[in-house]
Amino acid sequence: MIIRKSSIKDLSAIMKIITDAQLYLASLNIDQWQDGYPDKAQILLDIENDDSYIVVNDKNKIIGTTVFTTKTEQTYNKIKGEWLTQENAKYGVIHRLAVDDEYRKIGLAKFVFEQCESNLKQQDIKSMRIDTHRDNKGMQNLLAKLGYKYCGIIILDGGAERLAFEKLLS
Repeated sequence: MIIRKSSIKDLSAIMKIITDAQLYLASLNIDQWQDGYPDKAQILLDIENDDSYIVVNDKNKIIGTTVFTTKTEQTYNKIKGEWLTQENAKYGVIHRLAVDDEYRKIGLAKFVFEQCESNLKQQDIKSMRIDTHRDNKGMQNLLAKLGYKYCGIIILDGGAERLAFEKLLS
């Protein structure tokens, strides 16, 4: 597997994975991504902003997608709790991580985290942050296994709460 930046030509494969993830979350009664988010316009914006990545298997099939960035996340500026790093610290962020139905439960999400963390270490960035829905226990369990610490609650632009996590990278 490799992770690489995505392009417009990857859009339909990314949207299929996102749609499948929305259905999967719904099947688990998780009210995350059930309002049409992320939609095609958001994914196009991610690609245009150079923050969209895909995971490709050895047969050149797109099997996962995520947003990875070191840009400041505005919704992380205010937290009900406390980040592990200082307010002005540079950090990485993962958003919109989704895996193809056929490739769930094989460690692909862990692979994405490891690749993004490695990228941050090469840039001498000391932490990664992520947020997730309160009911997304699968993601919360993965974050705990990977050494992420719960830091508090952030509020999205639309008013929804998300649990916020951070990991210090050595």
